Amino acid sequence: MMNNPYEAMESVVAMPQNELEARALIRTASRLNNIKERWPVSFRELNEALDLNRKLWTILVTGATEKENPLPLEIKQNIFSLAHFIFKHTFSVMTNPSVQALDILININMNIAKGLNEQSSKSS
Repeated sequence: MMNNPYEAMESVVAMPQNELEARALIRTASRLNNIKERWPVSFRELNEALDLNRKLWTILVTGATEKENPLPLEIKQNIFSLAHFIFKHTFSVMTNPSVQALDILININMNIAKGLNEQSSKSS
């Protein structure tokens, strides 16, 4: 256990961007999975988790599609399309909550996180 909060911050700052993104995706997927396992949950709790996932994807798509981002155009377009799907699906779940609808968001987050982690392990 770290007693010095600066040590924890140093390890996060030193972490590559794709690892940080993978961790964030796993955390939001875990939160959605926790809701799925305890279904039904309050509307407020569900919407908070969905909103957190939406905010994360807003950050991811904004960063990935910036002009300065070195990703190839095709990958930028794919990320944009995936984020668009996630936003539409999220609002659909908010208006018509169902436990099965959470699986899509959980699976997307986990698969993207897996890809980011594999990318990180190849570049180290």
